[in-house]
Amino acid sequence: MATRIMILNGPNLDFLGIREPHIYGSTTLGEIEAGCNEVASLLDVSLAFHQSNVEGELIGLIHAARGSADAIIMNPAAFSFTSIALIDALKIFDGPKIEVHISNIHARDELHRHSIISSASTAVICGLGPYGYIAAILAAVQRLGRLPATIPAALRGLEVSGKA
Repeated sequence: MATRIMILNGPNLDFLGIREPHIYGSTTLGEIEAGCNEVASLLDVSLAFHQSNVEGELIGLIHAARGSADAIIMNPAAFSFTSIALIDALKIFDGPKIEVHISNIHARDELHRHSIISSASTAVICGLGPYGYIAAILAAVQRLGRLPATIPAALRGLEVSGKA
């Protein structure tokens, strides 16, 4: 059976590519979803990709993940800094919970520097831009025992941009 991952995106992420491109870049959420689906197909992973500006909808999706997902990847966006309700919901989910932020929140202004959601997360990935979602998929699959904990020998000699 394929690994099942639910990817949740919080408020205003539906405006990626338009909103503050100097912080979040020009990649849209649709482009991020397409990239995630491409990687998921290579790894035999089934993805459910969601975005909501409503905290209660995200909580409902986390509750639903208990029976439909092996791992959750979440970019809580602004809820990162305010939502005890999301923390409580995430604590109910038993599988890996990977928190993703497109920007490096630790280098941001004081309002965007400390995610309280991290207290309920298995791991946090920030500052990698849209690639953070791909890293989160790989991390979730590894946490579920489907990838090795170290770099496989097959990747050690991998050529990057024509250079060994």
